[in-house]
Amino acid sequence: MTARERRQLFAGLGFTSLWIVGLGVFTAYPVLASLYYSFCDYSILKSPVWCGLENYRELFSDDLFWRSLRNTLFYAGLSVPLGTVVSLALALLLNCDVRGRPFFRVVFYMPSIVPVVAASMLWLWIFNGQVGLLNWALSPLLALFGQAPPAWLVDPNWAKPALVIMSLWGTGNAMVIYLAGLQNVPKELYESAAIDGATGWRRFRHVTLPMIAPVVYFNVIMSLIGALQVFTQAFIMSAAAGGGTGTGTDGFPARSTLFYTMHLFATAFYDLRMGYASAMAYVLFIIIATLTWLATRWSRERMSHVQ
Repeated sequence: MTARERRQLFAGLGFTSLWIVGLGVFTAYPVLASLYYSFCDYSILKSPVWCGLENYRELFSDDLFWRSLRNTLFYAGLSVPLGTVVSLALALLLNCDVRGRPFFRVVFYMPSIVPVVAASMLWLWIFNGQVGLLNWALSPLLALFGQAPPAWLVDPNWAKPALVIMSLWGTGNAMVIYLAGLQNVPKELYESAAIDGATGWRRFRHVTLPMIAPVVYFNVIMSLIGALQVFTQAFIMSAAAGGGTGTGTDGFPARSTLFYTMHLFATAFYDLRMGYASAMAYVLFIIIATLTWLATRWSRERMSHVQ
């Protein structure tokens, strides 16, 4: 290595030193430490004691673990497909050449930048079973079938669907990314397809979808990771809907909204079982990595069939 190359190397390390130190101290060390703690009986107040696979064995025999995992997978299984469809549909509409298009783009994007706490408090009133705006709108329609409006956040059968509906409120981020991808699709492809007699659905399926496939893949993966780590809105709305009778991590009502990260949080910071919580965190990491890999394989196969 020449003297000039060494100077360039040291200069580059100097510019990136803060990032390297931050990565090591705030990311690499906690990840490795939590891996070690997952094999220990550790409560913060005492030194960790090695216990091998005991935390993992206890984890897979814990009813709350399986309940929280089922709730989380149910939420992700509904919110990710619905969010993808809604955000892509909004992007397709906003990509049309209509008057006031910039205004409508801002209107649909604004909910995604509302703080989660403020949005949760707003949706608490929307989902109110007695004076909520949603039930006020649904009551005339349900009355035709002799049905009463659901109680939403205090009904175990409707609490998770309510949170799924709320998740559609923040699809503005994905909508903007889809819109950017749609604007990069060459118009010549649509013109050629129209000349060949392709319908609107065929143009979407054989032109639009293959061209924005990487964008769809990115949004789906990010939505999946976010859905499996849902916490804040469920924590706030569970505590508020319970009328202050719980801590927010009990998944009110009847643990129907006890999501995985809420159970992990309660285990770590309420029960002070850091070793057990670290094991939970690594199980969640494995689940997310596996589902991401499966989604990647499915996406490649699906896009090859579409093309």
